[in-house]
Amino acid sequence: MVRKILKGILKIILVLLIVVIGILSYYLLVDRKTQQPKDMETACYIETKYYQNRKVFFVTPKEGIKNNLRILYFHGGSYMAEATKQHWDFIKKIVLDTGCTIILPDYPLAPKYNYKNVFEMVEPFYKEVIQQVETKNLIVMGDSAGGGLALALEEKLSQEEISMPKKTILISPWLDVRLTNPAINEVQKVDKQLNKETLKLAGIAYSGEDGINSYLVNPIDGDLSKLKNIMILTGTYDILNPDVHVLKERAKKVDTPMDIKEYEKAGHIWIIEKNSTQELEQQAYGDILEFINKE
Repeated sequence: MVRKILKGILKIILVLLIVVIGILSYYLLVDRKTQQPKDMETACYIETKYYQNRKVFFVTPKEGIKNNLRILYFHGGSYMAEATKQHWDFIKKIVLDTGCTIILPDYPLAPKYNYKNVFEMVEPFYKEVIQQVETKNLIVMGDSAGGGLALALEEKLSQEEISMPKKTILISPWLDVRLTNPAINEVQKVDKQLNKETLKLAGIAYSGEDGINSYLVNPIDGDLSKLKNIMILTGTYDILNPDVHVLKERAKKVDTPMDIKEYEKAGHIWIIEKNSTQELEQQAYGDILEFINKE
């Protein structure tokens, strides 16, 4: 009887290992890329260009107000997933409500690529953007992993005396892939979307062989002293929320003001995923528009 039970357990373990190996092999071999939804083109013009053989989408409104504002947007997805339909819906809403052009780079994804590959694309791409767009007309925005990437990029470029964007908007940013903040365990009890251990695996994949302690992977450790006009939106039901408070304190020490908008019982990127109340979603979106339009 015991032998049968053990054989059954071994079979289950073997099946699980095969599934895990299959999934890992898929992600290691397949270069996933963002695709635009067809329904976007009813309201927006989408021009697809290529930079280092990767797509960059330029989204502009077909009708209504148009202006010189450009938003360079880095999508989230644990550094492993492409932009989703929800991302595109959010981008379309911002474009139509502000009249701006959103620039969406399809940056390389882990585990096929790591942070070095990502920076090899986004750093020179940013420098090219500011050759064509005055920084007074440029906003950098990112959600989740894209928020971490946006902040890390600015930390690096600011040390090179590269011009910074006029404003930066980070939505539920992933600031530390190591997830060692002890407060995370308490928030995990109410976060129904993110799992700490799963995220840590994604962080290891993005870090590659030597990046787990790099500020380019963990912008919570980066130099904030030359940054300005940053707004962060974070919900208390998000395990990434505790690190926002740590970042705020570190910014204070170098006299870098940050406008932290915290929303009670809001989940991870709730503005995009719509996983919290409509009231919280509308409140946060209104705060984003106000920050964008503020002189």
